[in-house]
Amino acid sequence: MTDLLTLSDLTVRRGDCPVVDHVSLTVRGGEFVGLIGPNGAGKTTLMRGALGLLPATGHSSLAALPARDRARAAAWLPQMREIAWPVDVETVVALGRTPHIGARGLSDADRAEVDKALHWLDLDAFRHRTATQLSGGEQARVLIARTLAQGAPLVLADEPIAGLDPAHQIATMQVFRDLADQGRAVIASLHDLGLAARLCTRLVLLGQGRVVAEGAPRDVLTEANLREVFHLRAHYADTPDGPVFQPLEVIR
Repeated sequence: MTDLLTLSDLTVRRGDCPVVDHVSLTVRGGEFVGLIGPNGAGKTTLMRGALGLLPATGHSSLAALPARDRARAAAWLPQMREIAWPVDVETVVALGRTPHIGARGLSDADRAEVDKALHWLDLDAFRHRTATQLSGGEQARVLIARTLAQGAPLVLADEPIAGLDPAHQIATMQVFRDLADQGRAVIASLHDLGLAARLCTRLVLLGQGRVVAEGAPRDVLTEANLREVFHLRAHYADTPDGPVFQPLEVIR
């Protein structure tokens, strides 16, 4: 599979403090990478640095691209999500096609990507609803759909399932996994370690801005890693229904 993101010694500082500290990482097509770690571990900063949205040292293959090429190579879903304009849902999702739109506006191919994204996020019935009149969770799904409508080979999503109900959390994670199975790639920062264990192809565990562990979920969510980084004890089991991960208690 093609390399869609390469980071080499990426470092992002806040003053003299490295928030992301010499991270090297390669993401290829076909991967759904869960970026995990406690609050303040550097997950958001890593993605923003990789996209060239924050000053950084080291190298990011995305940040090195011209802005228009970068918008076609990667779609970005930030953590803070708010729809400001009272336009219909279809219009919001169609904004994802901005890097591709020519002088004539939306093409049939653009409209097909919008339709696909609306369907993926269970928003067909919301197409003509005013986006600002939807609930917070519904607006979040609209913005995920906008990100997917961009059609980029790589999606970076910061806590994409926060605020969604359980059914839509699972459905959204399954959409991301389906994209990976189709040859695209997704990097998502996640706090739901159970869904990360079930649906991600690889986990990258951050602690204090550094990569503590990466690999298959069962190789990352070990007793030692959970104790060191999350201060947790948890239960992990391979079952006929797939991996099941459940945090049990905080270790003081």
